[in-house]
Formats: sequence, structure tokens, C-alpha cells
Amino acid sequence: MLNTNETKITHFFILGFPGVSPEYYGPVSALLFLFYLAITVGNIFILLFVICEQSLQKPSYYIFCHLALTDLLFGNVTLPKAISKYWFNDSLISFYSCLIQMFFVHLIGAAHSFILMVMALDRFIAICTPLRYNSLFSNKTVSMLCGISWLVPTTFMVGNMFDILRIPFCNSNIIVQCYCDHMSISNLGCDLVREVKTIALILAMISLLLPLGFIILSYFVIITVVLRMSSNGGCIKTLSTCTPQLVITGLYYLPRCFYYLANFVGYTFSVPVQIVIVMLYSHIPAAVNPLIYCLQTKDIKEKIKKKFSLWKIHNTTKSL
Repeated sequence: MLNTNETKITHFFILGFPGVSPEYYGPVSALLFLFYLAITVGNIFILLFVICEQSLQKPSYYIFCHLALTDLLFGNVTLPKAISKYWFNDSLISFYSCLIQMFFVHLIGAAHSFILMVMALDRFIAICTPLRYNSLFSNKTVSMLCGISWLVPTTFMVGNMFDILRIPFCNSNIIVQCYCDHMSISNLGCDLVREVKTIALILAMISLLLPLGFIILSYFVIITVVLRMSSNGGCIKTLSTCTPQLVITGLYYLPRCFYYLANFVGYTFSVPVQIVIVMLYSHIPAAVNPLIYCLQTKDIKEKIKKKFSLWKIHNTTKSL
């Protein structure tokens, strides 16, 4: 419980999607549950598949594992409460549970962004200095860089948590979102709000724009190097090794950039539309990424085909 001179907040009310009538709660919860299943099953499959396949114990696939872990954790942090709201009409969340959810929502999002930067570095070294790739980018190096990608946003979020705890609340306790995030909680404060929001914005921009700048620069250099190749076939083959990384990076950054740019130029969305957009760009990539790993990554695709063929042969011989 937070004690202030203004009011005592013990619980928050998760608003979810404003305007949805109770008769549609069932379909909404079913849709959210399908998202949850796709995110959980798909990303657990990727994690287990890479861990169990010795031939996939390579830097690129370790990065995929960290990305799959962020997607898995994000879905499990945000969706269960949203599902329970519409499935069981359970809209209340305790004050500290809401803060914990906020902590992990932003930690996981920032970690994902930094890991995408590590992935861009992986492609940069593999294409621009291929002969030194194994010495520069070992499994140990990747583990260290991904560890830093988790540690840096953790320090950011610890500071954000202490800032939120300083805010006195005197407005409503309604979270205008499907889960607790920094903006939704800080908007309910009545003092120190501008200061807390400014600090949070600076940290968010560091977490998003620093990796994005590095990613854009890396792929610009990669494309420049590839275009200088004399063979068109070599050009296409080299660029194809970046396809999964480019698709995954685009799915994460492009919707966010579009949304922020639209707001920047003065195009404002209604609150219900904002919530839907945020839910879509937060969860669709997490559900789709495992398919990209499987369909666009040559080694994983070939391993899955091989295992499926062996399974078919085993079933055929068993039936005979």
C-alpha cells in the first residue's frame, strides 16, 4: 500500500479495451488466449529446439534464443491478466503487482531492443569481416553481450520504479490500457509527474533509438559491402542470410516508429484505437517470430524437415 497525503491506492482497475460490451468478452478473451498460446508454444519450441540441437549451438541461434525468451516472457507478463479480465471479469490488480508488471513490461521491451542491436552486430561482422567472425563473435561473446542487454535496462527500470514510488496519487485508479505500463500509472499522479515522465522518456529513447541507430548504420554498411560484390548470385545469397534478422527487426521497430511519428505530426488516435494498436504491435511480432525462425533460417528449416522425414519413416515402418 502506498500512503500519501492525497489518497491511498491499494488496487488498480484495468480498463482493457474501452467500449467493448460484455457480450463480446468471450470472443475477446478467446482471441487473446490464441495469441497467448501462439507466443508460448512457438517460443518454447524455438528455445528447446536450439538447446537440444548440438549443430545449432552457434552465436546467431543463441541470439534467436534470447529474442524468443523476451517474446515468451512479454506474453506471459501481459496477457494472462488481460485474458482474466474478459474471461473471469477480473479487472483488479494490486498496487505492487501493477508496479511489478510495469517493471517487466519495460525491462523486456528494452532488452529486446538491445538484443536486436547484438543481432545486427552479428550480421555486420559475419558479412564485413567473415574471416575474423569466429574469433570475434564466439558463443561466449554473444552470451556476454546478451547479458549486458538484459543488465542495462534492468538498471534503468530500477530507477523508474523508485521514481514511480515517489509520485503521490490523487486521481482515479483506472489503468487505461490492457496491462500496467509507466505512462498509464504516472498519468494518475498529481505531483512530480512531469519530472518522472521526462526521466522515463529519456531512458526509453536511449533504449529504443540507440539500438535503432546502430542497426540502421550496420545494415547500411552491410548493403554497401554486398553491392560491391562482383557476382549477382553472391550478392543475393549474402543478403538472404540477413532476411530473418531484417524481418524481425522491422516487425519490432516499424509499427512503433509509425505510431510515434503519427503522434508527432499531430495525428491523434482515439483511446480505444491507441490501445488496440499498442496490443497489436506488442504481441503480433512475438507470435510471428517463431515462424520466421523456422521458415526463413536455413539451418533450422533443414533440421525440422529432417526430423519430420524421420518421424514419417518411423510411423510408416511401425504401421507395417
